[in-house]
Amino acid sequence: MTMTSEKPTDVKGNDMNKENGNKNMKKKKDMKIPKVVSSQEWKSARQKLLVKEKKLTRARDALAAERRRMPWVAVKKNYGFDGPKSKASLLDLFDGRRQLIVYRAFFEPGVKGWPEHACVGCSMVADQVAHPAHLNARDTTLVFASRARQTDIERLKARMGWQFIPWYTITDGFDKDFGVDEWHGTNAFIRDGDRVFRTYFIDNRGDEQMGNTWNYLDITALGRQEKWEDSPKGHPQTPPYEWWIWHDEPNPDSDKPGLVQLRAYQDSLKGGDAKTERGERI
Repeated sequence: MTMTSEKPTDVKGNDMNKENGNKNMKKKKDMKIPKVVSSQEWKSARQKLLVKEKKLTRARDALAAERRRMPWVAVKKNYGFDGPKSKASLLDLFDGRRQLIVYRAFFEPGVKGWPEHACVGCSMVADQVAHPAHLNARDTTLVFASRARQTDIERLKARMGWQFIPWYTITDGFDKDFGVDEWHGTNAFIRDGDRVFRTYFIDNRGDEQMGNTWNYLDITALGRQEKWEDSPKGHPQTPPYEWWIWHDEPNPDSDKPGLVQLRAYQDSLKGGDAKTERGERI
């Protein structure tokens, strides 16, 4: 291929942009499109599929309920990490909260993209992470862990806009012991005082769903902690919506905005709404 200052050409001098455009047009013409219908027919088809989608949602809720009944494994080793300010233990990673989620991100020598980038798949996960203030509102902390030095991690976070993700350096056998020494994965933990327990683990395609606040909570031992959930007796639960916050005001002086909005919605309905009064998701 020869290059000019104006446009790329092949050895015969043909405009490669035009050739590529023709190929793309042919691919579009070869694509088989679905049946084109009226708006009413589309709505009917959508309502038919919605039945299956609702069934899938209920099945996902049931699976999360089973996770909340999984047995726990006590973590007996004293794992150590390097943090942005100082060394830290696994217990320190909880940051005072009851639950901890640790995603093993591959950013270290030997990983494709080093030292400018982390693993491309791990980077996609990081790009999808919702603001952690919402997990924090449910007494849950999310952290990333890699084997890169903190100076490299801070540089990466600044470059990629991931400053809000707590990111630690693994310094021992934590990754091997929890199944993430060779492949990405998400581990969930809970603590009872100073005692730490492993409660669940997600890897492979399971990590595709991670990043969303709801999906993170669904893999934890306590779940979303809302009254509509099927959880073991004694689990903390509140009505839905009322714990929702704005991430820039995680600790409002008055009622949380989710509760204020819920009350306004209920007041707008004549006689209230049965679902919200029972503490169910709308």
